[in-house]
Amino acid sequence: MSGTSEKRFDNSERYRDLGYAISYYRKRKGLTQEQLADQIGVSRQHMGAIEAPNMVRAISLDVLFNVATILEIEPYMLLKFSPDK
Repeated sequence: MSGTSEKRFDNSERYRDLGYAISYYRKRKGLTQEQLADQIGVSRQHMGAIEAPNMVRAISLDVLFNVATILEIEPYMLLKFSPDK
């Protein structure tokens, strides 16, 4: 592999799907964005950006694990979620 060729990754669709998953499971649990954000220690604006389909917001594994814990699901369920398009 050449040192000058740089591989670029576009994970925007994955982050969008992750946002849909968080929104889906959050609503299923009966929580608002603000309630979930408070419980995991982020702002409501940050949670809104994570869930917004028109924004691509990367999240840390800590946030992913904390969201899954509050939603009482395994983290992989957020990653494998496939919204109906």
